[in-house]
Amino acid sequence: MKTRSITSDTMYKIEEKGHSVLGMRRFLMMENAGHGIADYIIGQFKKLKNKQVTVVCGMGNNGGDGFVAARHLAGYGAKITVILLGDPADLKSEEAKMNWAIIDKMASVEKITGKQITEDAKKRIKKADIVLDGVFGTGIRSDIKEPHATAIDLMNKSNAFILAIDVPSGLDPNTGKIHDLCVKADATITFHRLKVGLATKQAKKYTGPIHVERIGIPPEAEDLP
Repeated sequence: MKTRSITSDTMYKIEEKGHSVLGMRRFLMMENAGHGIADYIIGQFKKLKNKQVTVVCGMGNNGGDGFVAARHLAGYGAKITVILLGDPADLKSEEAKMNWAIIDKMASVEKITGKQITEDAKKRIKKADIVLDGVFGTGIRSDIKEPHATAIDLMNKSNAFILAIDVPSGLDPNTGKIHDLCVKADATITFHRLKVGLATKQAKKYTGPIHVERIGIPPEAEDLP
């Protein structure tokens, strides 16, 4: 497989061809992405029993990846909190809704939802050993508003190990430009292929080491029409 970096638009086209033409469904991509996130954390920390893991999620598929990771990490005895920055009914994709429905039934995963950052949410971020940043990913298109701005600020003020999912929230995946706020991650896990913005000089102080996780998309999906 080629090793060039790609834009978010190209990634979307690859995903679409994988899904609609080759039958590699998006819910399988999300499962593989979330499992890969969990494997990365397990590799970094080895023992997760009683570790406080806070997963901060937006309303798109980046948040859905976080839901899957939370489910897997709960099986290792970590104390998991998922903070959803909105109402579950407004999740943007069927895959994200499907995975929310699973963790919503799990007593081992604490859920905090809403369009404002509650005191409980603040405490979970502040006291976390590990934070997963699943707020924006490649979906950022404009200035950062509430509750996302407060969530990013809290993550940056925490002493937790921060793993950005796909792209640190606030970093443009195509240019590497930093928006008015950006998560400063200790590491970034991106999917299928490195995004162009992650490879820029200005991105380095926000990404930490970058791991590219394959999520099962067939190489034939690269052959775009």
